[in-house]
Amino acid sequence: MKEEVYKYLKMIPRGKVVTYGQIAEYLGNKKLCRVVGNILHNNPDPINQPCYKVVNSKGQLSKNFGDGGIEVQKQRLESDGIEVINYKVDLSKYKYKE
Repeated sequence: MKEEVYKYLKMIPRGKVVTYGQIAEYLGNKKLCRVVGNILHNNPDPINQPCYKVVNSKGQLSKNFGDGGIEVQKQRLESDGIEVINYKVDLSKYKYKE
């Protein structure tokens, strides 16, 4: 399952984000959101697996972002051209649609 999550992450274009739920649906089960979160939190290769592009269903950044904390996630999103306001992104503007 990990490989499928990481494969999906690589499909997300620059300037777009996805939700934990989107990844869970890609895996075939909407209820796997927490499993997806655990996989991302334990990402062994954050450079090549862009887990910073994953936000919750409200567009909020992860308070427990595993690769440096919420500030690092914010900086990486902003460097991709994504506007982050109060640690939240506008999903209507930045959500990746397959």
